[in-house]
Amino acid sequence: MEYKINYILLVFGLLISSQVSQARSLPDFTPLIEEHSAAVVNISTSLKKSNAQAPNLNIPDVPEDSPFYDFFNKYFGQIPRDSQPNGQRSSLGSGFIISEDGYVITNNHVVENAQEIIVGLKDRRELVAEIIGTDKRSDIAVLKIKGKGFPTLKLGNSESLKVGEWVLAIGSPFGFNHSVTQGIISAMGRSLPNESYVPFIQTDVAINPGNSGGPLFNLKGEVIGVNSQIYSRNGGYMGLSFAVPIDVVVNVYQQLREQGYVSRGWLGVLIQDVTRELAESFGMERPHGALIAKVLPGSPAEASGFEAGDVVISFDKKEIGFSSDLPPIVGNSKIGSSVPVEVIRRGKNRTLKVEIEKLPEDVQLKLATQNSENNQVSNRLNVTVKTPTEIQRKQLELSEHGIIVEEVKDGVAKSAGVRAGDVILLLNNTKVTSAEDFARILKDLPENKSIPVLIQRRGTPIFLALKMTDN
Repeated sequence: MEYKINYILLVFGLLISSQVSQARSLPDFTPLIEEHSAAVVNISTSLKKSNAQAPNLNIPDVPEDSPFYDFFNKYFGQIPRDSQPNGQRSSLGSGFIISEDGYVITNNHVVENAQEIIVGLKDRRELVAEIIGTDKRSDIAVLKIKGKGFPTLKLGNSESLKVGEWVLAIGSPFGFNHSVTQGIISAMGRSLPNESYVPFIQTDVAINPGNSGGPLFNLKGEVIGVNSQIYSRNGGYMGLSFAVPIDVVVNVYQQLREQGYVSRGWLGVLIQDVTRELAESFGMERPHGALIAKVLPGSPAEASGFEAGDVVISFDKKEIGFSSDLPPIVGNSKIGSSVPVEVIRRGKNRTLKVEIEKLPEDVQLKLATQNSENNQVSNRLNVTVKTPTEIQRKQLELSEHGIIVEEVKDGVAKSAGVRAGDVILLLNNTKVTSAEDFARILKDLPENKSIPVLIQRRGTPIFLALKMTDN
């Protein structure tokens, strides 16, 4: 009997000890909050009535069946209030003071279209702020309030962050000033729709409307990000929050203070991810890197000899695992610098040198129109193609190569995703200049192997993998 009692006491003691040990391992955020919350501010703005649609209702231009369709809540910082007699309304967000002389960082969408910006401090002072500069691509804005001796926050280093780290956010969700939420880093380097130049930090910190522009802290009390976006189906927190890394923020902040605008590096290529099938078709052991689908004319990439079909695996000695890794690295490159770029071209590694130029304001490709007639040719891919006329080449913005897909029936091409109206530019890394040329290249394609084909669809180039089979 005594043995059983001692055994029960031992087990109970171990259980209590385990719970105490676990409790001790959890972080205590109270010192961090007490020391740093004074530098976190509330931001309210007055907007023109003509701009009265709240940013959190903007829907990106993506199909309804896309998993990103619900990013209409991405601009969640401004909450509409009742209309005021003067025809204006207030909106709400967060921010933080970065210098003792009153420079404040927040989100661009918090202050966009604002007529007046009021910065509310924890001591209940309210100061009018002026906009020093804004940057839509990173969704960062820099404000200035008059005064000296303001409390400030220490900035950390987002490159050293690891998935699983504890993080904490302070902001004004739904207008509840200086609310604190905590969580962990869920992922790093997330690429979101229309935000290719920001490698977002994903967290599970509870972020709601009004947290926009507020700081994301690590356990050292350093700001490692600016809360910017959420993924939501109902307008509120669903466990997916995104912050702009502090390294990106600092770069934008410095440029906005010094010159009032942000300059980014430009390579001048259209890229896509390398799938398993495409990796096999390019003779790669595993899928990685950024596949170049098009080299823009007059771009630094064209001047340096880049080609469609090159796979960028390293840029300025930084490894490129996914295509989304490349734009932020290029964007943060110094204008005028010459950097090494390692690519895989036709199964062999090559190193190119490229001189980085400034990203133009508009590098969008024009959508192409489609017409077709002439030279029909059927083939083992079960497609019908046509050689474009000179007029069609101008309409499709084609140079000396490219043929039009007229019809696609069941077979290899259809399985790979080729559609009627596509323009075939390259087949097995060989330029296709005519329908007859296309048929000739097909004869030499190996069996039972993935073959890369570069098509142009509505003006946008994309690589597909054709799995050739022995008929």
